[in-house]
Amino acid sequence: MHIRWLNPGRVLALGFASVILLGTILLLLPISANPGVTIRPVDALFTSTSAVCVTGLIAIDTADHFSVFGRTVVAFLIQIGGLGITSIGVAIILLARKKVGLKERVLVREALNLHTLQGIVRLVKSIMLVTLCFEFVGMILSYAVFSQDYSPLPALGISAFHSVAAFNNSGFDILGGYRNLIPYRDNVLLNLTTCGLIIFGGLGFYVIREILHKRSWRNLSMNTKIVLTMTVSLLVIGTVLLKLTDDVTWLGAFFQSTSARTAGFSTYSIGEFTAAGQFVLIILMFIGASPGSTGGGIKTTTAFTIIKSIFAFSTNRDCTAFRRKIHHESILKAFTVTILAAVVVCFITLVICIIEPQLTFMQVLFEVVSGFGTVGLSTGITPHLADMSKILLCLTMFIGRVGPLTMASIWVYKAPSNLSYAEERVTIG
Repeated sequence: MHIRWLNPGRVLALGFASVILLGTILLLLPISANPGVTIRPVDALFTSTSAVCVTGLIAIDTADHFSVFGRTVVAFLIQIGGLGITSIGVAIILLARKKVGLKERVLVREALNLHTLQGIVRLVKSIMLVTLCFEFVGMILSYAVFSQDYSPLPALGISAFHSVAAFNNSGFDILGGYRNLIPYRDNVLLNLTTCGLIIFGGLGFYVIREILHKRSWRNLSMNTKIVLTMTVSLLVIGTVLLKLTDDVTWLGAFFQSTSARTAGFSTYSIGEFTAAGQFVLIILMFIGASPGSTGGGIKTTTAFTIIKSIFAFSTNRDCTAFRRKIHHESILKAFTVTILAAVVVCFITLVICIIEPQLTFMQVLFEVVSGFGTVGLSTGITPHLADMSKILLCLTMFIGRVGPLTMASIWVYKAPSNLSYAEERVTIG
């Protein structure tokens, strides 16, 4: 096969697509369904895509339709999707005590949006260790809550599933009845445990590793400082705005502000939120988590770079942050990613609005942004969508997880050229 066809973007996209297909096949097996339940292929595909893309949108309720085996498959798909195909692959190579080659290192760098190949193997080891530690602690804390309502074994299963879903920023639940976490909206321990898992899962593995090693704000890289600043800012702003726009508690506002950052759990019925509240959630979902994390969206660093570059251009200054100048290539990439994301969201929203004329524009836009941001929050319309709309949402989730820029490079990728053209100005504005 020609090397030009095998650029990293295509390998990553093919890897995710292969796992989605495998997951779909497994979920269609009779052993995956509850007794007397038939799983339609489109619903199995939707569930598998949502799990691998760590979204959480559901066409059918996970607990009501899938057996213990089926739920286990969903949990593994979430874990694979959250850690990334390449990280899992490298971990398997390490367990087999084989050498990790240059090709595998390049794929991990591409998947985690890194700028260097240095320390890739150590980073993958750290990713696995950090993931296991956070999920284990999350499972123990969640068990303290679920054990009050369920017998020990089911409570342990629910706790393990919830911890995996929360840390990987996937809003799946196995409580049944499309309830999500609404019955636990006033449980402080579960709310804070879930928020903690979501926040750390959304920071990015490289950021977590840097925090653990450097332990000083002054020694952190500009990228990590941007991630932490944007994370705190979005959490605070989102909490305040949701409290002002909707009749929710401060705990509920904080939880939904956190969850909208690509997790998708809900302690309130999102369909009952005001238009202003839903719009706040849409903005948070579109921005999403941070690069190299288990979350989606255009990413916190992208939003920060756009804001700073607009301010810098308007004031005729250099685009700087934390006494460092942001590279012009990063600025260009930030605007490109955002525009591509907006185009995908607008196009899919338009098509679904045509297919589903009975739905309001806000309902469709919310669902599409939730899918693109790999969030999983829903106004409740997903199970009632036509099959074609579900397939379009699958495509949206896939693009959101792989990344719009990576998807674009799949079709137009060309080897670098030394050819340079003369510059000429274009009238703008």
